[in-house]
Amino acid sequence: MSSRNRLRTSLPKLGIRPVIDGRYGGVRESLEGPVMAMAQVAADLVTKELRHSCGDAVECVIADRCIGGASEAASCEEKFLREGVGLSLTVTPCWCYGSETTDLHPTRPKAIWGFNGTERPGAVYLAAALAGHNQKGRPCFSIYGQDVQDSGDSSVPPYVKERILRFVRAGVAAATMPGTSYLAMGGVSMGIAGSIVDQSFFEKYLGMRVESIDMSEFERRIEHEVYDQDEYETALLWTKENCAEGRDWNAPDMRRSRAHLDQEWETSVKMALIARDLMVGNPRLADAGHHEAAQGHNALASGFQGQRQWTDFMPNGDYMEAVLCSSFDWSGVRQPYVFATENDSLNAVSMLFGHLLTGSAQLFSDVRTYWSPDAVQRVTGWQPEGRAEHGFVHLINSGPSALDWSCVHGPVRPWWEMTGTEARLCLEATQWCPSMTEYFPGGGWSTDFTTTGGHPVTMCRVNLVDRLGPVLQIAEGWTVPLPEHVHTVLDERTNPSWPTTWFVPKLTGAAPFSSVYEVMSHWGANHGAISPGHIGGDLIALAAMLRIPIDMHNVGEAFRPSAWQRFGGMDIQGADYRACAAYGPLFG
Repeated sequence: MSSRNRLRTSLPKLGIRPVIDGRYGGVRESLEGPVMAMAQVAADLVTKELRHSCGDAVECVIADRCIGGASEAASCEEKFLREGVGLSLTVTPCWCYGSETTDLHPTRPKAIWGFNGTERPGAVYLAAALAGHNQKGRPCFSIYGQDVQDSGDSSVPPYVKERILRFVRAGVAAATMPGTSYLAMGGVSMGIAGSIVDQSFFEKYLGMRVESIDMSEFERRIEHEVYDQDEYETALLWTKENCAEGRDWNAPDMRRSRAHLDQEWETSVKMALIARDLMVGNPRLADAGHHEAAQGHNALASGFQGQRQWTDFMPNGDYMEAVLCSSFDWSGVRQPYVFATENDSLNAVSMLFGHLLTGSAQLFSDVRTYWSPDAVQRVTGWQPEGRAEHGFVHLINSGPSALDWSCVHGPVRPWWEMTGTEARLCLEATQWCPSMTEYFPGGGWSTDFTTTGGHPVTMCRVNLVDRLGPVLQIAEGWTVPLPEHVHTVLDERTNPSWPTTWFVPKLTGAAPFSSVYEVMSHWGANHGAISPGHIGGDLIALAAMLRIPIDMHNVGEAFRPSAWQRFGGMDIQGADYRACAAYGPLFG
């Protein structure tokens, strides 16, 4: 198990299956070297280019010998099971025996890379094997170069490289979730449907269990000091030195006393420690005799209800959520946690997808307001221009907006690329405003920063629909900068103590991406999860693996298993729905 992996499950590995023409007497013998070399090239590419979300390189397991038939396929499978392989890539430059050499594991994501060459019919095997996969109900991704390569050419063409890496990124994400948990801290927040945690969805589509605690557990641990006392002192000191207080936007008669604010800081820090311990455990608690608490819930993602039963008398969870979701805290740079406000489990899943694919901190936001060009000009006198010329969406929420998303250090990147200096810049760009007492009678703090503009991002959201199941929506776009006075006017029309991101989706000219207004109008819930970069292609591949159809996206090319074409290749979106319905949830 990885030293960085904080869960009780090991990291999935990529299994590489070199398949070969089984005929001895000159055919197989001439191919042994090239086939195994192709497997090694794929392994080197993946190990060099890809990491798990925890930061460790993706490990590859290559079959001990080339697979020419069912016996060698069985030996390979035995090794894969022993080594913890979570996804497989079959590679070959030649004809092989189709159904005798394929990977038939029922839930493992699969792909085949068939070498495009003229000396041996790799494309023929690829087509035959894919037909076998489809006939047997084992969907498989097809990877085939666009240009003919010479025999012995060990290079990986850009198109093939992009497909291999996309498949592995998505496959690793799909294989990481099984055996872990979603931890619901509390129940339904203010009637938000996403916080009605659907255990069947988590179990059947993601392979995750749902764990649940009452928020009174926080109160118990605070009262009985069930947290690391030394770490609490360190975290509180770090908070006092690095989390600058901002403007108190409360009316004078609604402002809390200095003594009350100081106590809110102390409670907020304790809540962050307790939430983390609830998710992944803490061996230091066992040293103090809290053996059960030390175990945690093996939670890959979590959510905190907060409103209103907690926040009506206790500090809100904004500090806890923002710090846990960031790439750093009092311990230095570290992997972000996936932690959703209002226990919105579906937005937590959306954040989880983004984090597993990118290794970066995620932004949780309300998809709050569409500002049309006319409305902006009317209230500010400024005519939107550039990427903002068709209007923009105000993304804002008091909850877990990771501090990375101030972007003062540049675009959000994988957490292992964050430096201590960049973390300080993010902290310096953030102010912590006393929460609005009318919203949060128990007090607490709200992060206040503005995301810098010009960064490519992807917003996504999983929604559950009765009689349909889960669907995923994707909107690639950019953050946009606004003139300072324009930002101030628009920001102060809502809650200026909360962090703001101005977002513009990429428009395609076709509905619902014909206008910024239409994108917001078609968004399926009040929340969205935002990830750095344009990762829509990876999300589509992951969704296909999990059997979750896409109801809207603005991504150029979709990479899905070859079987999807058989469900109606001339109606791509309809084929996605039909294939997902036919195969059913991956773990169901």
